[in-house]
Amino acid sequence: MIEAHELSKRYGDKTVVDSLSFSVKPGEVTGFLGPNGAGKSTTMRMIVGLDAPTKGSVTVNGRPYVQHPAPLHEIGTLLDAKSVHPGRSAFHHLMALAQTHGISRRRVEAVIELAGLTSVAGKRVGAFSLGMGQRLGIAAALLGDPDIIMLDEPVNGLDPEGVLWVRNLLRALADEGRAVMLSSHLMSEMALIADHLVIIGRGQLLADTSLDDFTRQAGGGGVKIITGEARKLRTLLAAQDVTISSSSAEELVVNGREAREIGAIAAAHGIPLYELTPQSASLEVAFMELTRDAVEYQSASADNVRPIRKAA
Repeated sequence: MIEAHELSKRYGDKTVVDSLSFSVKPGEVTGFLGPNGAGKSTTMRMIVGLDAPTKGSVTVNGRPYVQHPAPLHEIGTLLDAKSVHPGRSAFHHLMALAQTHGISRRRVEAVIELAGLTSVAGKRVGAFSLGMGQRLGIAAALLGDPDIIMLDEPVNGLDPEGVLWVRNLLRALADEGRAVMLSSHLMSEMALIADHLVIIGRGQLLADTSLDDFTRQAGGGGVKIITGEARKLRTLLAAQDVTISSSSAEELVVNGREAREIGAIAAAHGIPLYELTPQSASLEVAFMELTRDAVEYQSASADNVRPIRKAA
């Protein structure tokens, strides 16, 4: 488990992380999100002792990272896939890490196979593609069989098979009871894997909630209904604070009543429902709305962008 309490980091007069408190719990994939410059990388570096907090504290399994005698067994990290000696082979890179913790050669071979690197294990890392480097970084994170996995943009450079592998791997690790912390700008992937979200902007906490609650709240709380008796159900659901819209004869979208309440009313009056779905915004839409005022660099809207012409 990772626990941050009032974590802050300043560089000169610039506050990069500002009184940040959150937890990464076992059995969950926690998505760590924020715009560029939000302080995500600095926070992750402070978790593993690469940067010292200006104020506050962060613990890994109950103590600061630097106090663990064998930290690879506590938390496995991928913060920069390029932080590998380019002249070493993948095998020797992992063996060098393993020997600092008394990890066996058999475990090194196992993570190489798991990451799909068996055929290139003897090749120099400097010749690896970005995707192969990411696989090696993930293998290194898993080397100590840790209870916590923390990965920063792990699917960059991976092909679709690799992206699916990472998704399934992290889901399996969380299902085993491990704590997984994942930072990514790919909202479509985060929506498929995250259980919980910690969202920051300009170094401050913006949201600490489940993925379902975050997107549901952003969707406005409406409930979509499909029924063959839409007119009758509309009459039963009508009330002063309830708004009902429709785009077809069998569809209703209701704001002001919860799905459970709607289902109970329909059941009491013998109205069959073919669909009863709380409406949620996509993670991307909800994220953009929340972080709109925390974006460090704001792009021009598409309507205001003129084509760039080559000089005559």
